[in-house]
Amino acid sequence: MTDITADIAQAGTFPLGDRNVKRLGYGAMQLAGPGVFGPPKDRAAAVAVLRAAVAAGVDHIDTSDFYGPHVTNQIIGEALHPYPDGLVIVTKVGAKRGADASWNPAFSAEDLTQAVHDNLRNLGVDVLDVVNLRLMFDVHGPAEGSIEAPLTVLAELQRQGLIRRIGLSNATPRQVADGRRITDIVCVQNQYNLAHRGDDAFIDDLAAAGIAYVPFFPLGGFSPLQSDTLSEAAAGLGATPMQVALAWLLRRSPNILLIPGTSSLGHLRENLAAAELRLPDDAMAALDRIGAA
Repeated sequence: MTDITADIAQAGTFPLGDRNVKRLGYGAMQLAGPGVFGPPKDRAAAVAVLRAAVAAGVDHIDTSDFYGPHVTNQIIGEALHPYPDGLVIVTKVGAKRGADASWNPAFSAEDLTQAVHDNLRNLGVDVLDVVNLRLMFDVHGPAEGSIEAPLTVLAELQRQGLIRRIGLSNATPRQVADGRRITDIVCVQNQYNLAHRGDDAFIDDLAAAGIAYVPFFPLGGFSPLQSDTLSEAAAGLGATPMQVALAWLLRRSPNILLIPGTSSLGHLRENLAAAELRLPDDAMAALDRIGAA
């Protein structure tokens, strides 16, 4: 059974540049092999998940050619090309993978230009919808550093017609402000979830500016969210803890776009059903306290 009946339109929409997308999307990182390196164990299953997501109404897919590397983009192309009208594919540049699966900065003009062309080729498109510049001053989280040189390279590729819109990933408020003096920044993609709340004020500032905020690891990432409060709230609502964590993010701010990833049809169905979950005020208050603990 691959039909997904969740009405993800209930989560609403938010602009990603000049395109409105549904707030519940899909992240393709888990379609690669272990450690986001190499091919998946079951390529056919990965293709099926992508097709099911789009059939369910997902119109925002997050990926990168350094996932695999090349693997997720090639699977996306196999599953969905020619792409349906309205589908926005967001990719990332600024890093590359070592032979040992390490994550390494790739900020030079040559690296960035090559990465854009790799994404174009592996996705099978002539122009990339959105390209996020992944900042690598600290691989573990945002850290200050000048983004003028690499962002100027992407802005030039945008002028050449290879990129429609530009965002930033792993970025600080200062870097976003600096970036907006170079080109329009349509989204910021940082780590954020119920327990990891360092960007609270940043999210509100971006919302006021009409800029989308896309939390990665919305379910905790490699260390899944575990909390008695979360489990109790889920039990009271007849939902799973992960659905509640996603629903909390949807209610947290209208500019949040979600990209939960999975290689499982069952988990995809569970994630998308979060669009229909409404959290009462008392549950929100209890969940808010997780981040303050």
